[in-house]
Amino acid sequence: MSLAVPIVVGLAAATLIGVVDTIMIAPLGTQALAAAALATSALVILYSALYGLVSVIGITMAQARGAQEPKAVSSAVRNGALLGLIAGAAGTGMMIALFPLLPYLGQPEQVLAVLFPYWVSMAFVVIPFAILYVFKGLFDAVDRPWTGAAFALLGVLVNIPFNWVLIHGVFGWAGLGLLGAGLASLLAEGVALLAVWLYWRRSRSMAPFRQRAALSLKTMAQQFREGWPVALAYTGEGGAYALAGLMLGWFGAAALAANQVVGSIATVLYMLPLGMAAAVGIRIGQAVGAGETERVRAIGLGAFGAVVAWMAVVTVLLTILRTDISRALSDDPEVVAIASAMFLTMALMQVVDGIQSTSLGALRGLVDNRVPTVISLIAYWLIALPCAYLFGFWLDLGPAGVWIGYGLGLTTAAVALQVRFFRRTAIEAGATI
Repeated sequence: MSLAVPIVVGLAAATLIGVVDTIMIAPLGTQALAAAALATSALVILYSALYGLVSVIGITMAQARGAQEPKAVSSAVRNGALLGLIAGAAGTGMMIALFPLLPYLGQPEQVLAVLFPYWVSMAFVVIPFAILYVFKGLFDAVDRPWTGAAFALLGVLVNIPFNWVLIHGVFGWAGLGLLGAGLASLLAEGVALLAVWLYWRRSRSMAPFRQRAALSLKTMAQQFREGWPVALAYTGEGGAYALAGLMLGWFGAAALAANQVVGSIATVLYMLPLGMAAAVGIRIGQAVGAGETERVRAIGLGAFGAVVAWMAVVTVLLTILRTDISRALSDDPEVVAIASAMFLTMALMQVVDGIQSTSLGALRGLVDNRVPTVISLIAYWLIALPCAYLFGFWLDLGPAGVWIGYGLGLTTAAVALQVRFFRRTAIEAGATI
């Protein structure tokens, strides 16, 4: 818990930029909010892939830390940061290249008409994001998670005045509207990354982890080999989530805007299980690095118990406050009605979402990446998406039905990944299930 809580705070702070954008874009109208929802759907895919890739670098650092090898940590940081830069730049190019395909995905024309400038500016945000999370992995691996949380909070704080000025303008200047929100997010991530880099270069506590280490294509290739299965697993989940969001565009702009309202909150709440996944992966990685494999199952059980308790509380709060939250983020009655129903569906998914995410993190700590990736891809693409279409359209349950079907895929992943973890730890510790 001492590791998970600050990781959750840091991850949630990073996603609060999306909540801030939603609140400050909302006065521009439903079309602008729907445009932000489309960009967020694409960003979910890229963020998922990049986070999956660089999170394995954090596990490498944790294992080196457990083995008391600070120079190996330094090598992982330097090579990982360069890999993050390359991967982030590739993600930016992919997102820009995707834009011309949106008209063929059945999205509202009036939304696409205002989207392009915001889409491009948000595409560039993935570059500092990828590098920033390599350094965040360092702070978590060396038991300084509150440092990473502080820098993530810095990004949120500077995003607020940037948004105010660039969206709405000051001193008679009209501002840039939706484009201003994208530029503000890019500037905020850039400021946070610069602060992190200066801290790593100047802080006395970071001295053991900035030793000279050669940039090596071999090291980066190894990081990529270990990271791509996790990136693929997270991309499978994020891509399925994004396509479910695109399905909502078939219901019209109000459904898209409602999804932005629900999604901005759900993304923050997802940081609870994602933070626990990161923490359990690091703790298991440290135990493996120190040769203490008998501790692995106990670490996993503690994480599962904590995340179930957390997400049960979230379920209750979302159920009670769903309408109030919807009204706070939109003044369009149609958007509020749709979002309120979607919040109820989202609430019912929280516990299984927590279990599947934490299980994936625990297996990542064991460097068990390929089979969990297959499980995730089957659960999301062969179960979640077809069921989302079935419930949303064939059974005519509307936008909430899309998320009901998606929840069935989440449940499948949660059960299968739990079985995988307990089988692996039975082998590691000679235990019986």
